[in-house]
Amino acid sequence: MARPSFLRRFFGGLWRAITVLRLALANLLFIAALVLLYLVLTGGPSRELPERAALLLAPAGRVVDERSRVEPLALLGDPSPATAEVRLRDLIDAVDRAADDPAISALVIDTDELLYLGLSRLQELAPALERFRATGKPVVARGDYFTQDQYLLAVQADTVILHPHGALALEGFASYLNYFRDALDKLSVSMHVFRAGEHKSIAEPFTRMDMSEDEKAITRAWLDDLWGQYTTRVEARRALPAGAINAHINGYPQRLAAEGGDPAKLALADGLVDRLLSREAANDYLVEIVGAADDDGRFEAVPFERYLARRGRTQAAEATSRVAVVTAAGPLFSGERDPGAIGAETLVRQLRQVADEPDVAAIVLRIDSPGGSAFGAEVVRAGIAEIAQRKALPVVVSMGRVAASAGYYIAAPADEIWATPATITGSIGVFLAFPTVEELFERAGIATDGVGTTERAGALRLDRPLQPALAETLQLSVNDRYRKFIDIVASGRGMAPAQVEAVAEGRVWSAPAAKAVGLVDELGSLADAVRAAAGLAGLEEGAYRVDYVQPPRSPRQLLLQSLADRLGIAATLEQALPVPPQFRAPLAEVRQALEVLEDPAHLYMLCLACAP
Repeated sequence: MARPSFLRRFFGGLWRAITVLRLALANLLFIAALVLLYLVLTGGPSRELPERAALLLAPAGRVVDERSRVEPLALLGDPSPATAEVRLRDLIDAVDRAADDPAISALVIDTDELLYLGLSRLQELAPALERFRATGKPVVARGDYFTQDQYLLAVQADTVILHPHGALALEGFASYLNYFRDALDKLSVSMHVFRAGEHKSIAEPFTRMDMSEDEKAITRAWLDDLWGQYTTRVEARRALPAGAINAHINGYPQRLAAEGGDPAKLALADGLVDRLLSREAANDYLVEIVGAADDDGRFEAVPFERYLARRGRTQAAEATSRVAVVTAAGPLFSGERDPGAIGAETLVRQLRQVADEPDVAAIVLRIDSPGGSAFGAEVVRAGIAEIAQRKALPVVVSMGRVAASAGYYIAAPADEIWATPATITGSIGVFLAFPTVEELFERAGIATDGVGTTERAGALRLDRPLQPALAETLQLSVNDRYRKFIDIVASGRGMAPAQVEAVAEGRVWSAPAAKAVGLVDELGSLADAVRAAAGLAGLEEGAYRVDYVQPPRSPRQLLLQSLADRLGIAATLEQALPVPPQFRAPLAEVRQALEVLEDPAHLYMLCLACAP
């Protein structure tokens, strides 16, 4: 047999070498991917905690009950607090764990990257900070500049440090909406709104150019309640007389002028902060407080995320029973949804799975939602009622910052309803809204004509005027759903329908006012609701453990979440958008507001004014 030519032997050998190299590189990449996956899922190489350090509480972004789903595109973005999320229970667990840890000598609060905490969540975090202070360990807060929300967290410290070139921005609470009646008229868009509930304010932006006097009175009532809670807490922590915060805000120009226009000096003069220190001077002060410094001369500190990962969470050692906490956060949809929103089918399936586990003795449903789909709300309510009846399990609701409209609808059947003092709730009402553009088409010289087999065929086209008979039908549907809403609340709360109607009509309530009218049982935190659920199940303190049930995630989502956590990148799609950070949150709100309008019957129980 003839020997292959030199060129054939050369290129054959070269091809085999390339193949071997390709396989070797593929195997190396596969091994590297496995190592990366291991590091992601295990939190990376183990690093010992220092023998003496401060717990650093520096939440970045928004503090939430449950983090949103991870969008793959978000992993391409840079880490930013603009859309980052921190779980409230992680903050609480880290503080409680550190309180009894001899290696933790102090707690340092850094608020520079905190975007939103909120009064309701602060009211749940504050008791943990109080328990930490009770051990005698110092708590110090430091910030270059305190927003109103950042200051609410900082003021929980024993000592508040502000940068000499910083400022404290207090302004109060407000609720302002955009009104579109004239714009819709100019655009020749006819907005058809059907509502049940005299105070269902969601209709006003489409039908008016200002907030009605009734709605102003209702909104002012719950805003004043929440602002009173804010100022009372701050004044108590800073040992200031009642009214000091309002005096600081209302007299700000004159007070600032008296301090030569220096806002940091004004904050110090008014007793709102304790020290004005640069970053370097603040570090020197904290080195003394903590009693330890690292190799770079910075005060020794352990970020709460790392601390919690190394120390773990505290639980009852011999507990054989569980109180399961299931979170329902975000707008309510009728079908399946990933974390960051409530999918009715997703939530009911999760509740059923939890209820079927033999060691679950009670369920706490944590609700943080302004509402959404009326049909989805009924699916969830029916699911909760079926679980409670079939398994004879106590179901207790813990309301977060807001549980209104559909958020209240799914809470009504619970054995007990708990809310933080700063929760916004109520908004018992129903609406239906959609536009038609027949006038716009007419102006553009476009006509719509045709035939249908019945009078209603084609009646809901956007390019045709709304028929009076159909308008009557839609209003009757809204009225029917509203009556059912009233009956659900009356049955769940043990009230007469007339009593519910007197506090319904779409009216929004602060939690203390809601408790006074019977919509809420008790004011307290999630931990209080858990204890109440355990009590209803006949469990004594220490005889059960609390299980925070994770929302269902696919293996792909788990991997993406781990990568996002590891890389410090936020989860949401807005993170990946090429827009300034200050516009990302409004974009997310607009996206959610449009997405939630997917109810199959176009009926909604939603309170836009309740959303922060």
